[in-house]
Amino acid sequence: MIGYTMLGTNDAARAKAFYDPLLGLLGAKANADWSSDTRTFYMAAAGAPMLVVGRPYDDAAATAGNGTMVALTAPSREVIDEIYAKAIATGATDEGAPGLRGDAFYGAYFRDADGNKICVFKFG
Repeated sequence: MIGYTMLGTNDAARAKAFYDPLLGLLGAKANADWSSDTRTFYMAAAGAPMLVVGRPYDDAAATAGNGTMVALTAPSREVIDEIYAKAIATGATDEGAPGLRGDAFYGAYFRDADGNKICVFKFG
């Protein structure tokens, strides 16, 4: 259903340095054919949903949307723990440490340097 989600940034190089290693742990990498110095398109496979991180098209300042969050599925709790630790170590702010929420949802929450809220999760 979702083709891609875009997160705004005010510093595309900083955002790429932040997201490259995190999304790599989920099997995604930057698509060199579509990416530019202002926007990076991440995908795990051809035809799979993408996450785009870049400057807003109207060139106004990027701001995080109140109530907006991108949730990324992970293959294991260990990968969630690793992504969260890496994110916090590289400047993200904590919005909820890795752990169970309910009986089957394991997730972690953080905000990138632009204030975008990210969840990495696994059911089961």
